[in-house]
Amino acid sequence: MDWVQGFLDVYGGVIDFIYIISVIMVVVLIYLERSDPKTLAMWMIVLLLFPIFGFIIYLFFGQTFYSRRQFSIKNLDDERLSQLGIELLDEEALKDTEYDDPEARVFAKGMSNNGKFPYSNNNDVDLYTEGDAFYRDLLNDLRNAKKFINAEYYIVRNDELSNEFMDILIKKAEEGVEVRLMIDAIGNNSGPISKMKALKKAGGSYTLFHRTITVLLSPKKNNRNHRKLAVIDGDIGYISGFNIGDEYLGKSDRGYWRDTGMRMRGYSTVALNLRFFMDWGYATKIPFDADSDDVEKYFPEMGVNYGNDVVQVISGGPDLKANLIEMQYLKMIYCAKKTVYIHTPYLVPSNDVIKALTLAANSGVDVRIIMLNKPDHALVFWASLWYSMELMKEGVRIFHYNKGFIHSKAFVVDGKYCSVGSANMDQRSMTMNFETNALMYSMRIGGEMDNAFKEDLSHCTEYTMEEHKKLSRWIRFKIHFARLFSALA
Repeated sequence: MDWVQGFLDVYGGVIDFIYIISVIMVVVLIYLERSDPKTLAMWMIVLLLFPIFGFIIYLFFGQTFYSRRQFSIKNLDDERLSQLGIELLDEEALKDTEYDDPEARVFAKGMSNNGKFPYSNNNDVDLYTEGDAFYRDLLNDLRNAKKFINAEYYIVRNDELSNEFMDILIKKAEEGVEVRLMIDAIGNNSGPISKMKALKKAGGSYTLFHRTITVLLSPKKNNRNHRKLAVIDGDIGYISGFNIGDEYLGKSDRGYWRDTGMRMRGYSTVALNLRFFMDWGYATKIPFDADSDDVEKYFPEMGVNYGNDVVQVISGGPDLKANLIEMQYLKMIYCAKKTVYIHTPYLVPSNDVIKALTLAANSGVDVRIIMLNKPDHALVFWASLWYSMELMKEGVRIFHYNKGFIHSKAFVVDGKYCSVGSANMDQRSMTMNFETNALMYSMRIGGEMDNAFKEDLSHCTEYTMEEHKKLSRWIRFKIHFARLFSALA
């Protein structure tokens, strides 16, 4: 039948055309994403399996060349503020008066030269391992604010804790305190909208890190502002894995919530506050005026003795040429002589981190990782089990947390090098998200974190190769499938 043959000819021509376009798209992809071969390979599979449609998915969810170009302007503005931080933290602020550890100073100098933020020994740090104490002190400091509040969170819910948080900000704005609140556009999908409007009406300022429409219609949805930090009156800073919501107090179906945060007073808040103003300037298009007459009010008073804790603020994101969060984790692992203790809900490390952990374990270092015991984000969880298997083969010990939900992003090496912040050990935190950690060089804090980790082990079940081999074929299939596409999660 001629019409059937004609249809088949047309259909065949369309299919040929689609695959020609797909090949062209793959060639374009190879050029644009040549800096990340692993991610490139995953997206090539998607493009070849789903011609045309796969490329549309890539444009919305995968590509990074747009991010690198888009954030180049932000990076230039950030460098200007980084220089201000270096000027504020002069030689006196950086002097090691009571802190004498040459190895740690080399560590700190290396991170400073890469990230443009120096370290300071003039700080007093408090560590938190659960929400009750963390929010008690955070809310109390907010209530006592006299000059300004700068708060930056990935999520602010619409629940009891979030509304109390917002009520305090509104009241402080009514009292004349400068209040700035920034939330990620994706994380704000369940926020207290009426309270945001009330904050603006009271004289406070509120912004999303990306505009909602912009995020929905562009690849920026992958570049989430995952930071969780606050600066109050210039000399008090908070950094953590805690967002603002009842679940972080254990008031959800996930039960008990294990997280880590810190409160710091001292010179380290210079870097933390400048981090906020970098992001605020990008989100609002209103750059921080470093030449204003009252600029000093945003930073701690120089010459005051706050304490002897050494702190360095480390930030990473798609706006930076180098992955500073990954550099931090690698440097910490390579410095290890005795122990590496890690909290991370998601374990999807880069090849470089896998090599570092493997080398440490093979060198006799006690490497232990605590992670989730059940799926939260299914694809990432199953991929985490694959990476667990690979690490266990090399002597790394993996533990599943049974007491509740572990959201902590904490890292302690030899009871001395400590990290607390927002960055998970996964590809999203390493390459896509905006993240900030506090890196501390402290035997005191390191001891507290070591003890907290060992206490957590009492609520864990060790995941072993024997347990892994008992998994059903269906679960193993999910693990291997998730690992294949883990770079896209």
